[in-house]
Amino acid sequence: MAEMNDSNLDKTTVIQQAIASCCGAIITSLFVTPLDVIKTRLQAQSNPFSKGKCFVYSNGLMDHICVCDNGDSKAWYKKPGHFKGMLDAFVKITQREGVKSLWSGLPPTLIMALPTTVIYFTCYDQLSEALKSRLGKDDEHIPVLAGSLSRFGSVTIVSPLELIRTRMQYRKFSYKQLYLCVSSKVASDGWLSLWRGWSSTVLRDVPFSAIYWYNYEHFKKILCKELGTREPTFFIAFASGAASGSIASVITLPFDVVKTHRQTDLWECETLKSAGIIPRLFKVAPACAIMISTYEYGKSFFSHLNEKMSQHP
Repeated sequence: MAEMNDSNLDKTTVIQQAIASCCGAIITSLFVTPLDVIKTRLQAQSNPFSKGKCFVYSNGLMDHICVCDNGDSKAWYKKPGHFKGMLDAFVKITQREGVKSLWSGLPPTLIMALPTTVIYFTCYDQLSEALKSRLGKDDEHIPVLAGSLSRFGSVTIVSPLELIRTRMQYRKFSYKQLYLCVSSKVASDGWLSLWRGWSSTVLRDVPFSAIYWYNYEHFKKILCKELGTREPTFFIAFASGAASGSIASVITLPFDVVKTHRQTDLWECETLKSAGIIPRLFKVAPACAIMISTYEYGKSFFSHLNEKMSQHP
């Protein structure tokens, strides 16, 4: 695998970084979504979702609010199951409903999650490179600064879009109705009303990002040194991502517990979520590991490709 430090950035363009992060995001969501679909089905079994109630749906990239609608009795989260646990649910859903059911509800969430992930990872690399030229490539503050700023930016850009998506899903608005709803909301409460819930998301995501990237870069250096390689392998990226994701999850758990979904203040809402450390680790660690290793692998692929093309014009 190609070097994944400064020289790697010199060899990959912004477009290539965006493509690598997009591919990483899709692969991550394909692996992580089934876990959340099974968790949601188990939740719905013990505490059936009624109209106006909502639940948190995670595709490994973002948390999304999904609002229940009584009229939609065929919704994937309302299908009967009688599951005894996660493994039993996995087997029964696959047998009775087909393998595709494990990715129920995924396509609409990717409309938000893909742009957010692309902005986040591409900005991180670009900011890291800019900061290295100013602070020196070994400055330990770089991952913290680049991670915090890139997460802050991606959350700020996507926050009003996610708010609009959620309200559209709940009200079953047409685009014209949605425009009238948003414009009247802006007229009465100002533009900042579109960022309702932004502060609680930033409070959780920015510290997570700072801790994650600091530890990721740190573990990556240590493992490269231990294994005697200048070029981090897929395994090194995967292990570093899992470890740093776990640490960031544990430290930021209080932020996750207090995070309130203020976007849903237009309707009755009861967010059903597991706030314990084990469910959080079970979701975050594999998502971080898969995302960063596939992203780094993608950049490495483009790096090699660019090198070959420069040698053989």
